Amino acid sequence: MIPAKRRTAVLISGRGSNLRALIEASETGADYPARIALVLSNKPEAEGLAIAREHGIETAVIESKGKERAAFDAEMHALLQSKGIELVCLAGFMRLLTPDFVQAWYGRMINIHPSLLPAFKGTQVHERVVAAGVRVTGCTVHFVSPEMDEGPIILQATVPVPPDATAESVAAAVLEQEHALYPQALKLLAEGKLVIEGQRVRLG
Repeated sequence: MIPAKRRTAVLISGRGSNLRALIEASETGADYPARIALVLSNKPEAEGLAIAREHGIETAVIESKGKERAAFDAEMHALLQSKGIELVCLAGFMRLLTPDFVQAWYGRMINIHPSLLPAFKGTQVHERVVAAGVRVTGCTVHFVSPEMDEGPIILQATVPVPPDATAESVAAAVLEQEHALYPQALKLLAEGKLVIEGQRVRLG
């Protein structure tokens, strides 16, 4: 008997390139353990919503503009629960989540960040990487914690930074790795193979 796929929501604010990678991975074979059941955006103009509709995935918009953070998060939480969501992936979701929301989904909510955390947290990552002159960068999938970009690390992938690199060329190389890494991390999570031990994650 094939186990039921874990109902997963992807939260987006923009173009949804990582969303597309997650959808394609979930549709490639019967053995992928997660199904993208909902795509939720805080912006009605988010391009990723169209990607979801192309694949017949339910979409929802809860506008964040002008809303108090706790009220917005409570509305999202209620929607996710009403749809039977088990796992949450943040994919370019440009909102800081409240501690209450994070705690409710802790261990079931992951994010991808375009650097080798704990280096280069926050935004404008690739510009800062080039300016710092580092020789290696990459991307990180981690569990979401109340502190921005500080949750336990699940997987990382590296990308070399040549001397003539630009922010644009680094961004393109890192994004290619993101599209491979994020589906791998969701697969491990949906299979129940990730065990959080303090700030570390081990494969169970």
